[in-house]
Amino acid sequence: MRKQNLGFLVCLLAILACSLPSQAPTATPISLTATERPAFTSTPDFTFTPIITFTPTITFTPTITLTPTVTATPTFAFPTVIVNKQAHCRYGPSVAFLHAADLYPGDAGSVNGRFEYSGWLFIKFDKLKYYCWVAPSVVDVKGDINTLYYTEPDLQSVGYSNYAPPKNISAVRSGDEVTISWSQVEMTADHDRGYLIIAFVCQGGAYLWWTFSYPDQYTTSYTVKDEAGCPLPSEGVLYTVEKHGFSKPAQIPWPAP
Repeated sequence: MRKQNLGFLVCLLAILACSLPSQAPTATPISLTATERPAFTSTPDFTFTPIITFTPTITFTPTITLTPTVTATPTFAFPTVIVNKQAHCRYGPSVAFLHAADLYPGDAGSVNGRFEYSGWLFIKFDKLKYYCWVAPSVVDVKGDINTLYYTEPDLQSVGYSNYAPPKNISAVRSGDEVTISWSQVEMTADHDRGYLIIAFVCQGGAYLWWTFSYPDQYTTSYTVKDEAGCPLPSEGVLYTVEKHGFSKPAQIPWPAP
């Protein structure tokens, strides 16, 4: 049986060999049109990354501020005076105050203030190192004294006092009169300049600034007219006066009308 199969296989191979062509077929190239050709995409070798350029920060030019023109403030010109007669310069604005200096015609000075109740002027004379008070009638004024502020006398700045103010002060009313009394302050003859009273009293419906002084220590009472009818109560103080200055003030217990 195996021999029969083998013979059959040999015959089959012989037949196939006779049917094969004698030359190999020639390959015919295929011609493609432009539209039939595959489209190739060119891939770049690298991707270019642009360098980032920063925009500079804008700096604003500041607004120019104009400097204002400086206008000079005029210096205040104090009124000046020339003494027209021999007189006294005092430590307060009335003749009741302690003598400060002698004045003579031609003495010059400048006015720094004025007193509200008497019109006296507070003056620095060229020949003196301190200020003192002068009655307006003894000087010729150049300038407007109405531009000056009112000035209050400061008796505690005048030198110093070795003595206390008077003690045992009383004030007794009899109708429209008030009598003020006190105990004597014993002073040496060289120091003794008496006493000074400064008060506000009512006379004729007017509220008046009132001053009075004694030249020595021995007179120890004073009577002044004081009426009813003023909007403010009358009042007063008493000083011991010696050649160096004034004591502290002592209040007068003023009786009502």
